[in-house]
Amino acid sequence: MLFRLSEVRKSYGTQDVLRGTTLQINPGEHVGLVGRNGSGKTTIFRLISGEETTDAGDVVRARGVRLGLLAQHVNFVAGATVHESALAAFGHLQQIEHEMHELEHRMAEAPDDLDKVLERYSDLQHQFEREGGFEYGAKAEAILQGLGFDRTTWEMETEKLSGGQQNRLGLARLLLAEPDVLLLDEPTNHLDVDAVEWLEEFLKSYPSGFVIISHDRYFLDQACRRIIELENGKASSYTGNYSAYLVEREERREAQQRAYDNQQQLIAKTEEFIRRNLAGQKTKQAKSRRTMLTKLERIDAVRADQSSGDFRLNSIERAGNHVLTVEDAAVGYGELILAKDISFILRRGECLGIIGPNGSGKTTFLKTILKKIPSLSGEIRWGSKVQIGYYAQQLDDLDDRNEIIMELRRVAPSSATAGELRTFLAKFLFTGDDVYKRVRDLSGGEKGRLALAKLIYSRVNVLVLDEPTNHLDIPSREALEEALDAYEGTIITISHDRYFLDKVATQILALHGEGAAEHYNGDYTEYHDWKANSAASATASRSQSRNAQFGSGTRLDAAGRSETDNGDSFEGAVSGDSTPSGHRAKGSPVPPARVSGSGRGKEKSRPGSGKVKSSAVAAGSSGVKVIKKARGAVLIEKDVAESENRLAELSEEMAKPEVARDITKLVKLNEEYELTQLRLTELMEEWERAQ
Repeated sequence: MLFRLSEVRKSYGTQDVLRGTTLQINPGEHVGLVGRNGSGKTTIFRLISGEETTDAGDVVRARGVRLGLLAQHVNFVAGATVHESALAAFGHLQQIEHEMHELEHRMAEAPDDLDKVLERYSDLQHQFEREGGFEYGAKAEAILQGLGFDRTTWEMETEKLSGGQQNRLGLARLLLAEPDVLLLDEPTNHLDVDAVEWLEEFLKSYPSGFVIISHDRYFLDQACRRIIELENGKASSYTGNYSAYLVEREERREAQQRAYDNQQQLIAKTEEFIRRNLAGQKTKQAKSRRTMLTKLERIDAVRADQSSGDFRLNSIERAGNHVLTVEDAAVGYGELILAKDISFILRRGECLGIIGPNGSGKTTFLKTILKKIPSLSGEIRWGSKVQIGYYAQQLDDLDDRNEIIMELRRVAPSSATAGELRTFLAKFLFTGDDVYKRVRDLSGGEKGRLALAKLIYSRVNVLVLDEPTNHLDIPSREALEEALDAYEGTIITISHDRYFLDKVATQILALHGEGAAEHYNGDYTEYHDWKANSAASATASRSQSRNAQFGSGTRLDAAGRSETDNGDSFEGAVSGDSTPSGHRAKGSPVPPARVSGSGRGKEKSRPGSGKVKSSAVAAGSSGVKVIKKARGAVLIEKDVAESENRLAELSEEMAKPEVARDITKLVKLNEEYELTQLRLTELMEEWERAQ
């Protein structure tokens, strides 16, 4: 047992959040904590970490258990770089390293107590090795890359990072600390899709336990093996991932409803017996049954789905069959091209999902097709009878003074009744007196739901949506998916919610940055699988190409030269056969097309690399010097290209979660990366001299 909550109660003012909540987390469990906004998920984290206390009940933590809580606001040492802040997770190893360096200086001075100094140094060296001192630097670098920090960002001071980047760095530091249990509150916020998928793979085989609060259902599906649902202040546990939880929850609700119906029949029959016999010959039996009813533990009826019911709008006007045609389009600003070579046809009733990292041009593409900014090249054509409704994240179209129901009436036909408006609003989880709330009093998620309700109710036949699931909890996202499923028009949506895209998208437009874009017919998972298969094929092709060039037995010698199995060696590009490279693991960041050879400099040592790194650098330096100056520029360019390709492959391999956990392999790959990087630097210098 890591920690346990027993009959915990917690209130804030008049709001009862936890009402006798009981749950337990055991070592190694991978748990997702789900529930509506305000159901008490974050409260449970605060109780576990000791930030808050219970009103009643007990919170028990195992003796000595180390909790790792992902804070929403992360603090770093002033002036520290990204790399230094990540390494701060290994403070105890850095202290050992520092003391070892001091002892090395003392040993050089041959003190009188040299034997004592040597003994202390030996003890520290064994402790350093036992606790992973020679590997922690490589591990930190792998996790930084996995979470989207490429090497060009490592020397940035943390004060210059955006809020999202600081949160990512805090997550990296937490993963490196390896506590007994991770408490992660919305860990996928501020991560692009590649980083989220890397984190999924990392957590799948994470040896310790974790509890995750997340609205990302795809992430919960991939990372969790148990789901705890908070509803009405109580906790219910389900074995399996998020999809399994949905199935089991429905089965439980059906069983509960049957039990409720049966109990209601029993109660009705018993009450009828009491009514008929209380004053007759069976008075004693009637009184006994009345006592039984008072002691009967009543089964609750299943809570009705607030978004259930028929809500289909009257038929919207049909657009032409080809709603949007894009041919060889490029989008951006002036000379800055964010995405180019974009071509697709979107037909009536289809949904285009747009994905990509921040800054790749997603919102710019929307503004371009909406004619808010011009395209840089190509052609964009809307079909006939198109009526467009645009949902932006700013929610500028809401009138704060209005009640919810009056805000919806702004786009409703004059014939719409209050009952029709309330029925439609219920689909977006506005029920009862909620419809009379003022817009200014709504949360960000509630305003988002209202804006989406207005847009769909306005009966346009094309919806253009920019991150519609932002600020929505899981029930709200499910309500939106139901609404869009019933919508008869065409949809274009930017979204980072892969579960949402699997529900609604029929096409995917992926923008990768630096102008790269690709279009795929299918939902997100189909697109992802296609990408993985393509990457596997490309890797196999590269491997075959290397084998054909160098022979299947080619490997590296210590100087960075290729060496065959019969012992012959020759100068040339670094071969990748010494470290086989599989296809890109799900979630591994796509490496850049070109990796700079300048790196962080030859003289700057990497923390945590120890003597292993020093010997590798020495060997690499001697190896690159044997390259003959007489070689022509063409041959050097070929070696440069091959070295750059190998750096990209190594970067890709080290970013895989399974490699980040295999310290031996990680250190080996990191040594080869540094060796290859040094070789590339020398090649570039030689190429300049050969010009």
